Amino acid sequence: MASRADNIASNLNLANFSKATELKKRIWFTVGALIVFRFLTFVPLPGINPVMLKQFLDRSAGGILDFFNMFSGGALSNYSLISLGVMPYITASIVVQLAASLHPSLAALKKEGDSGRKKLNQYSRYGAVLLSIVQGFAILKNADVQGFAVDPGPLFYVAGLTALVGGTMFLLWLGEQITSRGIGNGTSLIIMAGIVAQMPTFVVNLFEGGRSGSISGFVIVGLVLLLVAMILIICFVERATRRLLIQYPKRATQHGMQADRSHLPLKLNTAGVIPPIFASSLLLLPLTISQFAGSSLSPGSKAGQFVVALNQYLGHGKPTYMLLYAAGIIFFSFFYTAVVFNPEETSENLKKNGGFIPGIRPGKNTANYLDYVLTRITVIGAAYLTAVCVIPEWVIAQTGMRLFFAGGTSLLIVVNVTVDTITQIQSHLLAHQYGDLIKKAKLKGRPR
Repeated sequence: MASRADNIASNLNLANFSKATELKKRIWFTVGALIVFRFLTFVPLPGINPVMLKQFLDRSAGGILDFFNMFSGGALSNYSLISLGVMPYITASIVVQLAASLHPSLAALKKEGDSGRKKLNQYSRYGAVLLSIVQGFAILKNADVQGFAVDPGPLFYVAGLTALVGGTMFLLWLGEQITSRGIGNGTSLIIMAGIVAQMPTFVVNLFEGGRSGSISGFVIVGLVLLLVAMILIICFVERATRRLLIQYPKRATQHGMQADRSHLPLKLNTAGVIPPIFASSLLLLPLTISQFAGSSLSPGSKAGQFVVALNQYLGHGKPTYMLLYAAGIIFFSFFYTAVVFNPEETSENLKKNGGFIPGIRPGKNTANYLDYVLTRITVIGAAYLTAVCVIPEWVIAQTGMRLFFAGGTSLLIVVNVTVDTITQIQSHLLAHQYGDLIKKAKLKGRPR
């Protein structure tokens, strides 16, 4: 028999949504903040020549700049105030998270609860500022070297660094405002908005190619079916968990002695989108360096021949690139899973709280069993990530067009953030209906 909560969840509809005034305010605030983010992507840095910038972007297509341009929502291609996006903060957060798993003092902060998390978050912000300065200087130096900086003097670097660091910090503040006053995770929504903003251009180019005859109708239908299939697979796998039964000692209740039971959910894809991002960055870095250095090298020299061979073997869709890409995804899937989930720590927490897995002794045996289960499901998760990211690369090689930026990484981010945001909206609607039920119960119980 369905519970009252199940009945309420099944009755969520647009009529209930129209009554949830607080949820509507949160959604409108989120939409307004994302509109501000999109406007900022078109505000250029001072001292940039747009004509020379366009020529440079045409020469460096397919490198690591395209990869970071995806996460900035096209802001990097415009050399705008928010060219760095939120990537410095994401990188700093990953570094702090890795350090918290390896360094004893940071690991102790991680165990302190909310206060420890606030300190680690503060360290991530400091790291974001440092990375913004380093990456901002690299962007401005690149503008100077490539020749699309109007007056590359000291004032250009000071004004540019101030604008870039300020833009990144503003995006972090905007993301925090979305998280607290809006709906969903603010930083994730900003990244998703930047990716989604580039999808209309892809759709227009796709159907324009079909109209002009450069792309056949069968290819267009196949791409649409592949897109739908990958979205369904991502939705299914990202919500899949391996639930381990946890049992606690029996306690006395009004119905007699009963044992409490709960479940320890282990996600099938524990590493999330980190493995594709790391693998793509490592593979695109030598390609980008070779593209920048290739213009100053003669084709007949050994260095020039090496650059040509590097571009040939590490190009998108090449067998060597796809093999290295798949190997990198698999490696980082196991590495990052081992960092974010510690079986020994989990087993100790279960032992302290009196919980145990039926049939497994608490302590070291439980840790070994958790490590065994986690390794098995990580194999499936790594295979899933590899398929989702490598298949678009093969499609790119066959069709000659960029279907998904960064080999499916953008699709993973968009689907995950969308599912999480919809889940939060449903939670708000469910809480609103529970509030109405409580009000009705109080009215019915009021004495005459």
